[in-house]
Amino acid sequence: MTARPANHPPVKSGKVGVLLVNLGTPDGTDYKSMRRYLAEFLSDKRVIEWSRLYWYPILYGIVLNRRPQKVGKAYETIWNKELNESYLRTYTRSQAEKMSARLAEYPDVIVDWGMRYGKPSIAEKLQSLQAQGCEKILLFPLYPQYAAATTATVNDKAFDALKAMRWQPALRTVPPYPDDDAYITALAKSINRHLATLDWQPEKVLTSFHGIPQSYSDKGDPYYCQCHKTRRLLLEKLDWPEDKLVLTFQSRFGPEEWLKPYTDKTVEQMAKDGIKRIAVINPGFVSDCLETLEEIAVAAGEIFHHNGGEKFTHIPCLNDGENGMNVLEAQVRRELQGWV
Repeated sequence: MTARPANHPPVKSGKVGVLLVNLGTPDGTDYKSMRRYLAEFLSDKRVIEWSRLYWYPILYGIVLNRRPQKVGKAYETIWNKELNESYLRTYTRSQAEKMSARLAEYPDVIVDWGMRYGKPSIAEKLQSLQAQGCEKILLFPLYPQYAAATTATVNDKAFDALKAMRWQPALRTVPPYPDDDAYITALAKSINRHLATLDWQPEKVLTSFHGIPQSYSDKGDPYYCQCHKTRRLLLEKLDWPEDKLVLTFQSRFGPEEWLKPYTDKTVEQMAKDGIKRIAVINPGFVSDCLETLEEIAVAAGEIFHHNGGEKFTHIPCLNDGENGMNVLEAQVRRELQGWV
């Protein structure tokens, strides 16, 4: 065997990495931070599939001049002031720390976290895990339902990072889990626990998922079907009447038609139709973030009340609570089989 050169540091090996990855977060709510984050996010070809010749003049000429201020103000209303960061960063870090504790019986497993957009990046975290001796890495895109604009772009970024490595670790990716029993059970428990704290009961409960353009679904993206599967299984688990649990889609952007029905329009119409009490849950979000804390808990509630609704409540995401961690742990333990 060839001896290692005297100036070559010892190579660490024998470890297995687990990398939890969520969408991303700006570093701050100021204009520069928001513009930097939005530029990375909205230039992703998985997110905006239009021709770059058409999209970039709009993105850099209009969107990135106007949108950072608007989105920054929205982030400011739900910012974790204590830690000076978004709650998505707070929860994702906590999820990684708690996952590490739950896998304590495996001393050779190292758990870390990263973001698709912003910091810490997927590339730097993969390099860090490898430097700590991880020859095998489990990549976990934190999305229960698969979409090319979420799950696939996390995988893309990880594979791009591997292209730059001389010595690549083996990589596994965690598949979506829209019908996983631990996930459906956790959602049902979350709903029942939250509703038990109220002195009123909702006439309707909306399962509001992040939307995607209809054209993406038409091209074969399975997201729409997986959202419906989650809603159907959750309805069965709750043992509710068919019409009590309503599926909607939120967060549309741009002039294209997106998956319907739209959450904001549905909330408005329900109020106009005389429904006085509703609750909204976001099953597709692993952690509370701008789209749940501001778009739903605040904005959707205002729409409902403005149009005649009386009682509105937002059911928090699973976040880093025991039920939420049970779901994430179930996926990780299953996918680590054969490695630990």
